[in-house]
Amino acid sequence: MNISRRKVMTGSVAAAGALLAIPHIGRAQTKVVRVGLIPSEDSRAMLESSQQLLDALEKNLGIKVQGFVAADYNGVIEAMRSGHVEVAYLGPFSYVLGTTVAPIEAFATAETAKSGRTFYHSQIITRKDSGIKEVKDLKGRTFAFVDPSSTSGHLFPKAGLMKIGFDPEKDFGRVLFTGSHDANALAVANKRVDAATIADRIFDAAVQKKLVDPADIQVVWRSDPIPESPTCWRKNLPDDLKKQIKTAFLNIKDITWADQGKLNRFVETNDQAYDIIRETAKTLKLDLGKMK
Repeated sequence: MNISRRKVMTGSVAAAGALLAIPHIGRAQTKVVRVGLIPSEDSRAMLESSQQLLDALEKNLGIKVQGFVAADYNGVIEAMRSGHVEVAYLGPFSYVLGTTVAPIEAFATAETAKSGRTFYHSQIITRKDSGIKEVKDLKGRTFAFVDPSSTSGHLFPKAGLMKIGFDPEKDFGRVLFTGSHDANALAVANKRVDAATIADRIFDAAVQKKLVDPADIQVVWRSDPIPESPTCWRKNLPDDLKKQIKTAFLNIKDITWADQGKLNRFVETNDQAYDIIRETAKTLKLDLGKMK
């Protein structure tokens, strides 16, 4: 596992360049609320599929809202650390990792319409014609994770494989990180890799977008429930602005948002809800506070 604390602090060159173009908004007169989004799909598609959320948030706040998609998970964390975005949508693990380097705090999470739940699962998928029927058949095969900081795309499946005696560091033939769940779905569908990780709800969305044919795909591993991705804010925002932001999110109903799909609503959450992520990090022998 090679997640660099230095990488989190510096972000990507592309993200840094984009952030420099955004003026800093002072506390005294907030004219815009900037929302950082993780790149579950390409940047343009992520912004387009988040437009309903951004529009609803702007309407509820009465303040201009701008979306920002970084080049990777760590770019969003850096944007929060540097004060260039006020709010961010992060994966559960990238949030927990972010709390070690940035003053951020989870305050809301989405309830999906399809399941009516605030959790999801990580899956390992293969093609039915791959000859892979169970986890042991992955040995020597090509495999794709999403991003080193992805909860369902890397950390949970890696820990899950380790718990059942499969060594992700040695047992795969070749491993790559594609950068997005959609890319993993396509990599399996197009036979670029033998198997890959993907969040169950993102797989469902990929089917709806006709990126994959579910008749060709099978699930060979599924995780325990993972708390849904949190929406978090910078702790140093003014209290009145945080109250406005929370109220604005909790008043959003019945929208479609990026990889989350159709949402019923947002519900309150807190930092303690993500302790299961910290426990998974222990399984992986990761010291979140000393990752270099």
